[in-house]
Amino acid sequence: MNKSTTPQKKTVKKRSGHRRVPVDEILDTLQQTYPDAHCELNYRTPFELLIATILSAQCTDKRVNEITAPLFEKYNKPEDFLHLTQEEMEEQIKGLGLYKNKSKNILETCRILYEKYNGEVPQTHAELEALPGVGRKTANVVLSNAFGIPAIAVDTHVFRVANRLGLANSEQVDETEHQLMKRIPKEKWSDAHHWLIWHGRRICSARNPKCGDCPLQENCRYAKQASKKKKR
Repeated sequence: MNKSTTPQKKTVKKRSGHRRVPVDEILDTLQQTYPDAHCELNYRTPFELLIATILSAQCTDKRVNEITAPLFEKYNKPEDFLHLTQEEMEEQIKGLGLYKNKSKNILETCRILYEKYNGEVPQTHAELEALPGVGRKTANVVLSNAFGIPAIAVDTHVFRVANRLGLANSEQVDETEHQLMKRIPKEKWSDAHHWLIWHGRRICSARNPKCGDCPLQENCRYAKQASKKKKR
């Protein structure tokens, strides 16, 4: 007898006493809710995205875009930045948090890109994460958005939303990424990353999430726990 070719809905089995998490249903709802989800950092080249993502640490994308709009008009290649001293670089981005450390990292990253990669942004995790100021999240953002390489960048929004929904169950960022990569089909990694970010920014905020407006509340572990507390 031939095995059925009907695709099986992916679920995540929870601990005893918890219902399974309907991964496909959650992803479908996110896709329908945010069909136009995309990276909200403004950039024209992989290099501009790399710099913008380094700058985005502990800053909003909106604020980064305000800084990079005039910055990238003057400096949009690694060699352009190498004409700046650190003090001059700090002056360009001083409206952002951690600007002193970011200035140092960006100038050193630009030097490495210019000397080692002929001014091009590398396309592997190992090479990207070896650059100053570039961690796993930044590397994933660049690989996914600039080069179309499937990746899930776990920022504060992805971490929060994924664990609230039960798509992940971890207090560690790296483990959350690992679980998401295991549970979400690879071809949806990059899109799911954006869906989760947009949901976190628009509905599932850190404080006072809009659970009543959320299309996922029926499948959300956090919403159900919050509802039980209110009934006590």
